[in-house]
Amino acid sequence: MRWEYKTIKYKKRSFFSGSLDIDELNQELNALGREGWELVSICPAIFMGAPQGLVAVLKRSH
Repeated sequence: MRWEYKTIKYKKRSFFSGSLDIDELNQELNALGREGWELVSICPAIFMGAPQGLVAVLKRSH
């Protein structure tokens, strides 16, 4: 089986806010799931020691 990968960065709402729009994240992941994408990993996106959001890695069979 061959796999296709996609990496997406989800940014925080603002530089000073530590929160993400979870509803928006869920909507996008659900839409990608309907296209055959499966979430493989999600981790914090760090820049100069400060969290900037999340990085998600998805895959689907090719």
